Amino acid sequence: MATLLSERLIGEPASEESHRDVAVELFGDPLVAEWIWPGERGGARTPAQAEKILARFARGWAENGIGWWYLRRRDDDVYVGEVGLQHATVDDAPAVEIGWTLLSAHWGRGYATEAARAALAHGFDTLGFDEIVAFTLPHNRASRRVMERLGMTYEGATTHAGLPHVLYRIAAPTFARIAAPGPAGASP
Repeated sequence: MATLLSERLIGEPASEESHRDVAVELFGDPLVAEWIWPGERGGARTPAQAEKILARFARGWAENGIGWWYLRRRDDDVYVGEVGLQHATVDDAPAVEIGWTLLSAHWGRGYATEAARAALAHGFDTLGFDEIVAFTLPHNRASRRVMERLGMTYEGATTHAGLPHVLYRIAAPTFARIAAPGPAGASP
């Protein structure tokens, strides 16, 4: 299980012992829940439900070698959310999915893009995945902007978790080209 590092964040592999409080806060936040479990899907989760989600994320590391990292700021150790890689299915074919969920108090600060970029690098450079996908609700403009900033390509509408979603994808060579350092003063 790898620690994830970015300029401002440290990602720790999900742990039932270490991350219970932040998972309860994250999944219990009605603003967050509206993007994960909208409308009739149940909204904010109870502490017991949040603990089950955390347990599943923690098992992912042992069972699959990939999983979710809980993110804290490097300068003050405040938790901001999570980012993860997990197995998924796209058009009946196996895929690797990236996802992120931030505490609503930390939205709009670039943490999702920064953490997701580090997770993509881990998936491509360390684990050798050929491509990684992402899903979001069609009206989730913030997540769609993150996907676009990461260099992911919009592929169209799909159904994911029983709901209408949009699908984005990025291949390893595309990420390598985007992530490669350019000349001094240039930005990718």
